[in-house]
Amino acid sequence: MSADLYDLLEVDRSASQDDLKKAYRRLARQLHPDANPGDAVAEAKFKEVSQAYEILSDPERRAHYDTYGADLGQGGNPFGGGSVQDIFNMFFGGGQGGFGGFGGGGGIRRGPQPGPDAEKVMDITLLEAAEGVTRDVSATLPVRCVSCDGSGAAPGTGVVTCDGCKGSGEIRQVRQTLLGQMVQMGVCSRCQGFGTRIETPCTDCRGEGRRTETVTISVPVPAGVEDGSTMRLNNKGPAGVRGGANGTLYVHLRVAPDDRFERDGDDLHHEATIAYTQAVLGTTITVPTLHGDTTLEVAPGSSHGTVLRVPGEGVTHLRHRGKGDLFVHLAIEVPNRVDDETERLLRELAAHRDEAVGEGHRGLFHRRSSRK
Repeated sequence: MSADLYDLLEVDRSASQDDLKKAYRRLARQLHPDANPGDAVAEAKFKEVSQAYEILSDPERRAHYDTYGADLGQGGNPFGGGSVQDIFNMFFGGGQGGFGGFGGGGGIRRGPQPGPDAEKVMDITLLEAAEGVTRDVSATLPVRCVSCDGSGAAPGTGVVTCDGCKGSGEIRQVRQTLLGQMVQMGVCSRCQGFGTRIETPCTDCRGEGRRTETVTISVPVPAGVEDGSTMRLNNKGPAGVRGGANGTLYVHLRVAPDDRFERDGDDLHHEATIAYTQAVLGTTITVPTLHGDTTLEVAPGSSHGTVLRVPGEGVTHLRHRGKGDLFVHLAIEVPNRVDDETERLLRELAAHRDEAVGEGHRGLFHRRSSRK
């Protein structure tokens, strides 16, 4: 990968780790094979972006790249492929020899490294969010090669201990300086820090130990999640190179709106429309819940905006037992026009109650139409 890693992630070199993560997630969503089926260019760019983030998200590898313009062990390092931390350890690290023999210790990452993180968006219904559900999602990501079981070696062959580092994954060189004996440590350039080498690479994965495939992952969604929640599935992300552990898969939940309800935390709200006669005289209404319809008694004399509570018909509490409630808000419907008989009865009622009323639909426009 010859392109500048920062350019690939579309960030500047001073970007924080949080900036890098945001940029990677944005680009991964745009370039992911799921979003670009059959687009080889997008898939190639997705792999480059993932590799760039894998390097820059590691402080040690990023420091090495910033200093030498190459990833660990890829050449161009006057200190033998080690990181900036390795150089620091060379001068100040603990070890044998005291002032006359600075020792090197720790700091070098050896062996297969875990795969990068990945993201996936999953759509669920309000009922599934309220009650919980286990759903299968498809994801296209690197998985362990079944032909070589992730080793990267062709079937029937194996890996051999690197003769350059004797399996340690690092090279140590002792130098005599004016300050005394110093030990220089760096990643072994022959095995890239794995400690082993592949003499006959697997033809299915080209020695990488992983292949990009579309897999089905079971996602257990707990009851009570909200729209925009993110689930972290450890060891369900992309496989690492040559037997490295899987990364983390982040599943972003998108809860589809339900026109019947408005959610407020663990409570649900529903608006029920009733006639003004029902509000005055009382009635029985049928309202929806997440599990079917139920009936409610509307008391005589109920006003517009009266709220009826249905206990336990809300969303399951995410972190403790129980459920929220369903609140039904009464909306009194006033018709724009009524027929003649209804108007006559209403006028009689108004007269009985000594209430002043307007002319209604028998006003100006009615008189004009009656003259025709």
